[in-house]
Amino acid sequence: MECSRRTRLRDTLASAEAFLFEYEEDKAYDILLLDVEMKNMNGIELAKRIRKDNNRAEIIFITSHFEFVGEGYEVDALHYLIKPISVEKLTQVLTKAAEKLSVEPPSVVISCEGETVKLYESDILYVESFLHYIVIHTKDNEYKIKENISVFENKVSDVFYRIHRSYLVSLKYITRISRTSVNIGNTELPLSRGKYDNINRAFIEHN
Repeated sequence: MECSRRTRLRDTLASAEAFLFEYEEDKAYDILLLDVEMKNMNGIELAKRIRKDNNRAEIIFITSHFEFVGEGYEVDALHYLIKPISVEKLTQVLTKAAEKLSVEPPSVVISCEGETVKLYESDILYVESFLHYIVIHTKDNEYKIKENISVFENKVSDVFYRIHRSYLVSLKYITRISRTSVNIGNTELPLSRGKYDNINRAFIEHN
């Protein structure tokens, strides 16, 4: 398994477990070349683990068998490389990955505790409003800033949906929708009356 990252050109690791040990220390990997047929945890299982907190890395699978190809859709894999792999084909796929990474993902800039912070939309789970403040909940942190939730809503893309006057959620992270609530993982948030049908349509369109 070989992994391209920002701080080093390449890491070569012998197993999925060895990679996860490194990954817990530093998640700044851009391109991952994963062998599907690793011992213990295979490449598909590793990719699913990575996707729990990293939607930006480009995943490329390496395999000897065509039957694994369908499983890549679950983790948004960029490509499957079938062994034996030519240098020309590898170069072509890595170039494609680099081109995708060069496109800046949607983000929003906030001012928090005297610092300017850039948040990627893909890292934001939901936003809640308290009087004149909002709290932005991300995968790794919370940011409390003085801003109206409607103003913040206008700064982000339509992947965010206003489920309640006090809550704005990312459609990507919704795990359950009922008539009265929306779940982001284990967090249950209130859903305003009359929004059930609309949020279901929006959820389907963005997933």
